[in-house]
Amino acid sequence: QVQLVESGGGLVQAGDSLRLSCAASGLTFRLYVMGWFRQAPGKEREFVAAISRSAGSTNYADSVKGRFTVSRDNAKNTVYRQMNGLKPEDTAVYYCGANRLNIKTTMNQYDYWGQGTQVTVSS
Repeated sequence: QVQLVESGGGLVQAGDSLRLSCAASGLTFRLYVMGWFRQAPGKEREFVAAISRSAGSTNYADSVKGRFTVSRDNAKNTVYRQMNGLKPEDTAVYYCGANRLNIKTTMNQYDYWGQGTQVTVSS
């Protein structure tokens, strides 16, 4: 059974930093591209970032470029996202996902999803 478990969310103030983790089990982690998405209240889920199998390539949404960094540790079956300079508009439930395609894969082509972790940024 594949499981993706996000952690590290919480309530922070604007300008703060936060690091999210997503631990994977039940799959051969190194074979999967890992992505981060988010869903704000009343909005559709949107792409945030993705990282290739070997961590050699990354892809970021324009809204987070320069503030968010995605990384992974294949030995620990874990993908991370460092978020700096958080803004109130970053408030959302953040999900990690896994796909066998590439870092530009659309949301509907992801194979597995975590349950999400809430990030709330106060102004």
